[in-house]
Amino acid sequence: MSNIENESIHSSEDQNENPKFNNYKVGNKKSVQEYEQLDQQDESLAKWKKSLGLSADMLPLEFANDNRQVVVKRFELVDLKDSSKQVLDFPQYKTESEINDFLKNYIKATPIKIKESSVFQIKIFFKIQKEIITGLRYQQNIKKAGISLDKLNNQLGSYAPSTQSQPEYSITLPEIEAPSGFLGRGSYSIVSKFVDDDKVNHLTLNWGVEITK
Repeated sequence: MSNIENESIHSSEDQNENPKFNNYKVGNKKSVQEYEQLDQQDESLAKWKKSLGLSADMLPLEFANDNRQVVVKRFELVDLKDSSKQVLDFPQYKTESEINDFLKNYIKATPIKIKESSVFQIKIFFKIQKEIITGLRYQQNIKKAGISLDKLNNQLGSYAPSTQSQPEYSITLPEIEAPSGFLGRGSYSIVSKFVDDDKVNHLTLNWGVEITK
């Protein structure tokens, strides 16, 4: 099984290299705006904010008054045997119910088919906005006929808001081997959740795959 791949390093400076950084303790969470308003004349504090990933080229919100913090862009399911890839692109959505309505209709019209016994990975692309997200986790529950068969609870890390230079983040989940045989084939429902260390569930996605012969 491969480890989760976090493609973004969120700290460009080692805070321990400068003893002044130790004077800045992260207490209660602050908004990005509050961080930006901290003393801009203090060089050490400016470096500390940079180490958090805060940048002047942060991307704007997806739409006016957008309260979402984690915006999922697409899933890629990659077959590790033949390198084939299936892409599930998410349209621009404003609410959780809106994206789940899309998924319900998409899966019904265009099932995601995975060959039995194949080994594949799911790669997730997402944007962070409004706030710094700490301790983000990806939780996944796979069911068949209402029976839970497999669960994932993967630590993804902490993320600053997306920028012009890094508009998206991506993570690659551990390898999954598709079941096989008569009992293994069929439709599987998947519930995916993005939860942070404050137990805030940023998004729940209901989707699924079909294991074929």
